[in-house]
Amino acid sequence: MTKLNVLVLCTGNSARSIMAEYWINHDLGDTWQAFSAGVDPKGLNPWTKIVLEEKGFDLSAARSESVYDYLDRDDLDLVVTVCDHARETCPVFPHPVEQIHVGFEDPAEYTDADEQKALETFREARDRIRSVLIPILLEKAQQHTQG
Repeated sequence: MTKLNVLVLCTGNSARSIMAEYWINHDLGDTWQAFSAGVDPKGLNPWTKIVLEEKGFDLSAARSESVYDYLDRDDLDLVVTVCDHARETCPVFPHPVEQIHVGFEDPAEYTDADEQKALETFREARDRIRSVLIPILLEKAQQHTQG
């Protein structure tokens, strides 16, 4: 089976969308290839790196990308916005692609908080993204194979 391609979008592509990209590729890598981007990329948040590395992910190649790098792709099967701002400001894709919104609180608001609060908030976001988004994409993949 050919993998489905999903682009996960948020505003800065610094936390939520990157967390989603890594979880999707880890948990659903046999059916989905995930990418992430932002409508206004800010760079990888250091707390994102820490909490994903806690789960064994290698983020040495991780980088913050722009949605504009993906607009001309005609192989995307799904676009998932994970924040309201990205949903509202997402540019129009020239090729038809299904878009869904699954919003999550932004842990980046706690980037400058004390270490314990920042870690707690980023861990909660990491785990919530996995528990909410993975079942949705699993169901989408099943729908796609059933035609």
